[in-house]
Amino acid sequence: MKYGESTFDILYLLFAIVSGVVILRRARNRTERLMGLAALILGCGDAFHLVPRVLNYFTAGDLTAALGIGKLVTSVTMTVFYVLLYGVWRGYYGEPKSKGLWAALLILALARVVLCLFPQNGWLQNGGDLTWAILRNVPFVILGGVICFLYWKNRKRDRIFRPVWLYILLSFLFYIPVAVAAGLVPILGMLMLPKTFCYILMILAFLRTVREGK
Repeated sequence: MKYGESTFDILYLLFAIVSGVVILRRARNRTERLMGLAALILGCGDAFHLVPRVLNYFTAGDLTAALGIGKLVTSVTMTVFYVLLYGVWRGYYGEPKSKGLWAALLILALARVVLCLFPQNGWLQNGGDLTWAILRNVPFVILGGVICFLYWKNRKRDRIFRPVWLYILLSFLFYIPVAVAAGLVPILGMLMLPKTFCYILMILAFLRTVREGK
């Protein structure tokens, strides 16, 4: 399992980071630059967690703290990723900016980040309290739910982005059991693989947009 998972993780990181750079280089407007930035932040953020995870399979050193800090960084960058997805949605579909919605999303994102920073999360021990695992994910799930709804609402307006709402929904369905209960049931960690595949599909939609144009 360690070879298969490690290969997948490395290929995913390379794909996300390289795709982000390619999209940024080819971007013709602000929306496409946001797509590239989202892919790059996602890949770089996940690297903080996945690289120690891969190393943990093949080295004898204690990487507990590195794995925990990596999860913290990934938690923050995933939050930023979904905020950027809102900007992509607005620009892609030409939606007017809603100050109320934007403020609500920022509050949810800030609440998620602040909750992640509390020491009760036990990042340095790569563990933590179940209550805090739930608390820090409440605003994140709400944030993701709002973004998912926005893409679902406009799903019939474009063929490239039509399934993005489904990728977001599935990514959260795979993520929630891992975030809440993987410490108690380690096998749930395998759900991160299909979750990651959902992110790959989102990045592919970004690449198609840059290549084909809307």
